[in-house]
Parts: sequence; C-alpha cells; structure tokens
Amino acid sequence: MVAASGDGSELLLFAFIAIVALVVLISRYRLNPLIAILLVSLGMGMAAGMPPLAVVKSFLDGVGDVLRSVAVVVAFGMMLGKLLAESGGAERIARTLIGAFGERNVPWALMVVGFIVGIPVFFQVGFVLLIPLVFTIARRTGTPLLAVGIPLVASLSIVHGIVPPHPAAMLTVVAFKADVGKTILYAIIVGVPAAILAGPLFGPFIARRIVLPPDNPMAAQLGEAGRQELPAFFPVVATILLPVVLMVLSSWGEINLAKGSVWADGLAILGQPVVALLLAVLLAMWTLGARQGFNREQILGFTNECLAPTSLILVVIGAGGGFNHVLLDSGVGKAIAQFALATQLSPLLLAFLVAAAIRVATGSATVALTTSAGVVAPIAAVAPAHVHPELLVLAAGSGSLILSHVNDAGFWLIKEYFNMTVEQTLKSWTVMETVLSLSAFAFTLVLSTVV
Repeated sequence: MVAASGDGSELLLFAFIAIVALVVLISRYRLNPLIAILLVSLGMGMAAGMPPLAVVKSFLDGVGDVLRSVAVVVAFGMMLGKLLAESGGAERIARTLIGAFGERNVPWALMVVGFIVGIPVFFQVGFVLLIPLVFTIARRTGTPLLAVGIPLVASLSIVHGIVPPHPAAMLTVVAFKADVGKTILYAIIVGVPAAILAGPLFGPFIARRIVLPPDNPMAAQLGEAGRQELPAFFPVVATILLPVVLMVLSSWGEINLAKGSVWADGLAILGQPVVALLLAVLLAMWTLGARQGFNREQILGFTNECLAPTSLILVVIGAGGGFNHVLLDSGVGKAIAQFALATQLSPLLLAFLVAAAIRVATGSATVALTTSAGVVAPIAAVAPAHVHPELLVLAAGSGSLILSHVNDAGFWLIKEYFNMTVEQTLKSWTVMETVLSLSAFAFTLVLSTVV
C-alpha cells in the first residue's frame, strides 16, 4: 500500500468528495463513465498524497485484478446465455416456472432459483448464468424487468455476502473461529427473510417507479428467440447447473479429500469458475446447439456475435475496479479500521459498522469482510459478553452488502445489463442492497437473542 499523507478524517473526506464527484460527472454532465472514473481516481489518489505515477499504476492494477476474474466469466456467460436463448432453452425454463408458480409468483420462483444457484458460485457467475431467464420471463409475462430481476440479484447477493463456501465468508469464518455448519444454517435463517424483503417485495415496488428504455441491447441478445420446437427441460437445466455442480464438488473435495491428491487437484481445477463455465459452454454447443439442429457455422456465429455488447460492460467494470484499488492504496480502508478500534461498541454492531464503512468507501464486499474480521476478531475474543462467532460472520457479511454505488464493479454490471441510468441504478440496485444489508443485520440481532 502506498503511504498517504494526512489523518484518517481527511482521507474519509477525500473519499466522500470523490464519490459525489463521480456521480455528478456521470449523471449531471453525462461524461463517459470510463473517463469520469479515471479522472476522479487520479484526483482522489493525488489528494491523498500518492505520487501521480503511483495513482496510475494503482488504477491499472485494479482494472487488471477485476478483469482477470470477471472478463472471461462474463464472456462464457454470454455464450451460454446466447445458446440458451437461440435454442429456446430459456423459453422452456420460463414456461416451466410460469406453469409451476403462476405468473404472479414468478419473482418468488426466481428468488428461490437465485438462492440455490448462488450458494456455490460467485455473484457474477450466477448472474450471467440466470439473466437470460429474467429477460425471457419478463417478455413472456409482460412483467417489468426490474420486478423480475431484483428478486434474482437479491438472493444471489445475500448468498454471496453471508453464506460459506464463498471465499470472503470462509475467510471470515476462519478469522472468527466459527463453525462452518452452524454458520451456513444461521445464514439461511437470516438470509431467506432478508432476500424476501429486498427481492419479491421491493422489486415490484421499485419497478413501478422506474421506467426503463424499451430497447435493451442485452435483452435483444439473450431474450427469447421465438423457436417453435423447444428443447426438453432436463437437458437445459443440466447444462445450466453443470458449473454449479462442479463448484460444489470442488468445495466438497477441498474439505474431504487429502490435499495434493489427484482427485482433490482434479476437482479443484474443474471447480474454477472459468473452467466450469467453459465446460458448460461446450456442453451447450451440443445440448442447445447441435441437438437443436444448428450447424457449426451457426453455433460459431452465436458465440461470436454475443460478445459485442460485453465490451462496454467490461470496460466500465474494470474502471470501477481501478477506482476501488486507488481508494484502498490511498489508505481509506486502513483509516476506517483504525477509527473502529477506538470505539466502545458491542462486537456485533462493531462488525457490521466496520464492514459497512469499508464497503461504502472502497466498493468491495470482500475487502469489507476480510478487513472487518481482522479488526473485530481480537476485540470479540476479549469482550466481556460472549458472542457466537457465527453471528459475527453474519453481522460482518450484512455490513459488507450495504450501499453499493459507483465504486463497486457490481453496480456497473447491473446498470449495463438492465440498461439503466446511474440515477435509476442508485434507486433500484443500491437501495435493494441497503435493504438487504439492514434487514439481514436486524435478523441477525434477533437470532442473537435466541441462540
């Protein structure tokens, strides 16, 4: 980390000004997000005392870190989604869900699907896997896109934040010396009602208040293709769930198999999101491509043309990662942690507040979780009142979800896929994340009174 000048309060003030400036430049002055994010990152870093060249390097490092983990995942997700759409696979799943739950209950169905699929996979992976269903179901039922999409992303987000075996949650479990099984059980108890409030209840509410453009480039690529002969339900679901199954097996192997064994290493490789999605795309070329009558040239065309709309998404997501990296290297996260050490709060509230502050300042749920665990774990160990370590994991996880905004790569992912303005994304996604965070923490406090 680059040493920054000034005290912690100055750094927090600089971070606040940078975030406000970014919102104003994009929403008020209609500046291209990439240009605005880079300008604000340079200003923030130099105001915090970083040398100009160090700011540029930090920004580019952040771009590289994000795109390294997201770019190929998004690309494979688009390919899988395109094959799902062109084959009629998304249409088949949509009809099945509508038939099973009814049109009025489709948001609830998508929340359940997101919760199940999201347990073993990263938020970005689950999102790109399931977003074609959102576009197709919204079109078939005439339901506003946000009314269908918000329940899905709410369940994916809460699972990503508080449920092991996600890496950040697992690191927090280790830091607090919590029991993994109990943490998963408590996370489900807390996460389900929080997802209900932020998803099927909030989604239709905000959808009535935000009017999206009629044309959505992503929906055009991933929506229903109008095929008359649809694939069977089981092959479609098996294709979508293949990466999920591989990641679950990888997590199981990490716990139950001897490290360094052939089976453990093999499952670890297969469970990598890039490899798992690659295998799913290859399977989809057969189940959703060749079996549906498409030839090689058509399948190649699908996998090529679907990548065009991802270019802007990836550039903006990468820039958000660059801004996040500058905030971290300027010392904002460290300033928040030092401030928290001086407080006299209960460990549960402290875990939530530290994670929330770091999340708002840096935009990273993972950084918020890991940093808050490092700050709170020593305090909780000597606290006079015993607090279950599993609840500390949930409290920190809840805080790590709050107030996602312009310094979070996920913010730009949602904005671009749903074709929203910055203001609309703040009113929908940001508010949803905040409802999710506050309700999950409230349910954690309630749970703390009975366990």
